[in-house]
Amino acid sequence: MNESELQSLLPIAIDAARAACDAILEVYASPDFETERKGDDSPLTLADRRSHSIIDKRLSETGFPVLSEEGADIPYEERRHWEQFWMVDPLDGTKEFLKRNGEFTVNIALIHHNVPVLGVVALPVTRDVYYATSGNGAWLRANGSLTRLARRTPADLSQPGLRVVASRSHMNDATREYISKLKEPKLISAGSSLKFMAVARGDADLYPRYVPCMEWDSAAADVIVREVGLRTVDAKTGEPLRYNKEDLMNPYFICGV
Repeated sequence: MNESELQSLLPIAIDAARAACDAILEVYASPDFETERKGDDSPLTLADRRSHSIIDKRLSETGFPVLSEEGADIPYEERRHWEQFWMVDPLDGTKEFLKRNGEFTVNIALIHHNVPVLGVVALPVTRDVYYATSGNGAWLRANGSLTRLARRTPADLSQPGLRVVASRSHMNDATREYISKLKEPKLISAGSSLKFMAVARGDADLYPRYVPCMEWDSAAADVIVREVGLRTVDAKTGEPLRYNKEDLMNPYFICGV
């Protein structure tokens, strides 16, 4: 897939993410958000499904398959033959959404031969949109301005004072153990894909993930991180994350190296 093809698909993905953000905000701002509702009528479920429906409809018009958290039951025997497809998390950061702290995102990635080549991470509450395509840098549109994210130097794990971003909702013993081996680390908390974005912006140096997450949680942000010169790698093998595996769960990983 060449650069011109990616650039033609990027506005479609950005528009889909923005429209999904609008749908999520309608639920998020509804007066009965705090009301206890169960099952398919919960605010979280409504926001997730409305976001998915909008994104799926718009991206399907490109002719590429869509693999979303809301439609993850597509058999591997079918999707293993996909050369390119959209990977979507219609609402990343469910705990943050329910806590109403604003730290949730809409994530859209295009995967080409198991590698993410286009990524959009949109924040419904702030309207910020991060995006990248392979070979064209990473960008942030915020407050009406467009800024290219600066190239980053991979973290030197032997250096003291590394800024480590960890999950606001999923800190565990394995993550604490990894952080404890660093020299005088400085801990930063964030939710959803904003942990990746903190690394991409240069506000953090490392994001260790020793809690299970799925491919759609990382795919879009992974492109943005790659385009600032960093990698997200398997914590055991040191190899870059791969996508569209038979098991869609990510291995534990380190972002920023």
